[in-house]
Amino acid sequence: MRTKSRKKNRINVVTLGCSKNVYDSEVLMGQLKANNKDVVHEEEGNIVVINTCGFIDNAKEQSVNTILEFVERKEQGEVDKVFVTGCLSERYKPDLQKEIPDVDQYFGTTELPALLKALEADYKHELIGERLTTTPKNYAYLKIAEGCDRPCSFCAIPLMRGKHRSTPIENLVREAEKLAANGVKELILIAQDLTYYGLDLYKKRNLAELLENLVKVEGIEWIRLHYAFPTGFPMDVLEVMKREPKICNYLDIPLQHISDDLLKSMRRGTTHEKTTNLLKEFRNRVPKMAIRTTLIVGYPGETEAHFQELKEWVKEMRFERLGCFTYSHEENTHAYNLEDNVPEEVKQARANEIMEIQSQISWELNQQKIGETFKVVIDRKDGNYFVGRTEFDSPDVDNEVLIEASEIYLKTGEYYDIQITEAADFDLYGVPVNANVEKPKRKPLQVRTGN
Repeated sequence: MRTKSRKKNRINVVTLGCSKNVYDSEVLMGQLKANNKDVVHEEEGNIVVINTCGFIDNAKEQSVNTILEFVERKEQGEVDKVFVTGCLSERYKPDLQKEIPDVDQYFGTTELPALLKALEADYKHELIGERLTTTPKNYAYLKIAEGCDRPCSFCAIPLMRGKHRSTPIENLVREAEKLAANGVKELILIAQDLTYYGLDLYKKRNLAELLENLVKVEGIEWIRLHYAFPTGFPMDVLEVMKREPKICNYLDIPLQHISDDLLKSMRRGTTHEKTTNLLKEFRNRVPKMAIRTTLIVGYPGETEAHFQELKEWVKEMRFERLGCFTYSHEENTHAYNLEDNVPEEVKQARANEIMEIQSQISWELNQQKIGETFKVVIDRKDGNYFVGRTEFDSPDVDNEVLIEASEIYLKTGEYYDIQITEAADFDLYGVPVNANVEKPKRKPLQVRTGN
């Protein structure tokens, strides 16, 4: 006999995929809370909403496995209802309905009002910036636009997210003010393409003006830029970054490859020479900038010569941060018409080789930091260490600063001056130079008396 969940009418939101999905889940949870719903994030609840990712094969597999897991729990009576939303559902809804019919309902990326209705809640238009943040209290994502107009051959995001749509500056400032009022000190700006911001609303690339408005928000100390596109990069952003101390000297700019042949096939609108000159211009204008990029290996037609060119270029550019993905052959993309002719084991070997090169570069760059002092925010305590980041590091993907916790106490979400004493490939070790660091609070000894 089936036994119903004991947590009645509690909605559990499960988030898979990227920071854009995290943001969307937070907006959903904010709407549910405004409707007086009992909502939690990745905890126990008898109603489950799975926010899926449909970007590449691994992400799709994880999403499908998560759906199957909760459908099985529904069959066992551990949960009562399962709803699915997000990119996978947007892209493959008819297939999912056919293959996994026990899900109560599927929703696409633009169907928040319909999802809320299924959860017996109303969509409240007045909730600009009202979210239940799931990140540590000191930082939050701020999505400045949705969708993408870029024609990249390998990417399915426009299929799942639609055309580029910028959020008005005044709405984003209001959202930032609410986040700051709740203790957020770092804004991580996200979009499918930050550099396209404003073209639809203001008929010009307007990221610089947005930044100039956001730095005025009281309580915000760092503003970080994620996911810029190299073609048509608005160079006035660099002037704001250089002038405004709140703008982190950091830029996430996925470049994907450097071979002219592959860049053309990928429909990136740039060349080896243009990309290299752009990066050199970044370094000239903001010498302290940390550049993060991502690369794709194993794209259709990538020869050993193309890969060798990529390797040499990575060595030349010496990126502060770098990630590497293997090509995923995605239906309904332009590249799907090409033969996926690089064997999987070759793709993986190439990705490993790129990351080995980057590991050495990162080690060498980190050695240069020994003896220097950096402003560091503390994200958490992990075992015997407080774990923090410099302005050159984004959460979850970049270097961390580890501070031994036995003799001092550092507050999560606070900023400290930390002198680097040791360095590894992707971790730095340091000690505070502040005079205001507290000693750790010790529990009084428990003395047992009598029998």
